[in-house]
Amino acid sequence: MSLLDSAIWRGKAFSDGWHEVSGGTAPVIEPATGAELGTVGLAAPADISAAAAAAAAAQEAWAATPYTQRAAIMRKAGDIWLAHAAEIEDWSVREGGKIPPAAQFETHVATEEIFEAATLPSRPYGDLLPSEQPHLSFAERVPVGVVGVISPFNFPQILAIRSVAPALALGNAVVLKPDPRTAVCGGVVLARVFEEAGLPAGLLHVLPGGPDVGEAMVTDPLISVISFTGSTAAGRKVGALAGAQLKRVHLELGGNSALIVLDDADLDKAASAGAWGSFLHQGQICMTTGRHLVQDSVYDAYVSRLAEKASHLPVGDPASGQVALGPIIDERQRDKVHSLVTGSVDAGAKLAAGGTYEGLFYRPTVLADVAPSMPAYASEVFGPVAPVVRFSTFDEAAKLAADSEYGLSLGILTSDVMRGLELARKIPTGIVHINDQTVDDEAVAPFGGTKASGTGGRFGGRASLDTFTDAQWVTVQAQIERYPF
Repeated sequence: MSLLDSAIWRGKAFSDGWHEVSGGTAPVIEPATGAELGTVGLAAPADISAAAAAAAAAQEAWAATPYTQRAAIMRKAGDIWLAHAAEIEDWSVREGGKIPPAAQFETHVATEEIFEAATLPSRPYGDLLPSEQPHLSFAERVPVGVVGVISPFNFPQILAIRSVAPALALGNAVVLKPDPRTAVCGGVVLARVFEEAGLPAGLLHVLPGGPDVGEAMVTDPLISVISFTGSTAAGRKVGALAGAQLKRVHLELGGNSALIVLDDADLDKAASAGAWGSFLHQGQICMTTGRHLVQDSVYDAYVSRLAEKASHLPVGDPASGQVALGPIIDERQRDKVHSLVTGSVDAGAKLAAGGTYEGLFYRPTVLADVAPSMPAYASEVFGPVAPVVRFSTFDEAAKLAADSEYGLSLGILTSDVMRGLELARKIPTGIVHINDQTVDDEAVAPFGGTKASGTGGRFGGRASLDTFTDAQWVTVQAQIERYPF
């Protein structure tokens, strides 16, 4: 049986079942070919209001449901996701432009997120507290109510499910706004999986839409917490809007992560790691290696090896053959990538590999002799571009890596692990990988960045428990206290 049969969702969205919604419809486009794969329903702000009301009405009974039942539904959802992995991965390849290994990685992480969420209902959810008074004092974690989730196109399953699954597991209802460009693999998939898993009606609403729909979600009084993953520019707007509502918001934003290659690193392995970090999924990952900082004594050799790898990586339709890179998501993003590359070359960078495109297929690009002021170094490119900068000393490497508005992920390649740790402690960042590139994700680990990369590690394991519940202080005593009034 097909989980994602288009007859179920064609022209519709999921909100108390599959219905037509107020914003009309949008085509599902395969970026590699331009082919139309189907149509999805597009929400309007009025749909958010109705969904929030339905979610709030359903949430109280769900929060009172025994934890064993909530956990069982999460486990069943994970099993369904795994059982239909091949079908889901096919949509990731065609709608999202992923090469099959990247699609498989996404499915793996997404299912692990669900199974990890299934452990949350049975975890201790409070603390006994000391008190000056003769009463029992404790702090209890309680559901926040309705959680609004806004997710992007690049890894749409992971970046939606890591909020949706723990929020539901902990007794909340969820309204999800996936990016319309990946409304099937980032929206329909979640709706169908939880529908088949037996999640009670009203608890999950999946409404693709534009910025006006996101704004309606952030301002709706029935939605208590916002989980947003996207660009830093959009995150600033979401944060400001949520602040005006005195609403809690969790922001996982952009990055321009540094990979530091010290002079004692194995250069063949370092170039392989650097290529993976910059070119995986066409560089359309918040953790992508956006800056290669290489010690001067090995700089030329590293650039040569990285450029050689880039020049031999096949680029093309990931659904029609074995390629290393698929398409950029759309023309707007491709043109942004190319303008950053050409702007850097005009400013004096050397094009060591790539820098060209056909349609949405952008060649993996290596820029040498880059200065920190150049566009492709200073900005988040979100494309398959590896700017390489030279440094001389340990302290210079730390200064270069720290000198960014972003602070998401950091990789350090060295044969001296303790030296790598010493360097990492000088650089503000949410994630550090010693002897690995910058891209990784595990459901049990806290995920998030500092500075313009977001509001810290809010997802994964224990962090999810704090993110999707409120702390409530409770005291209990045997008799009513007598007061002097």
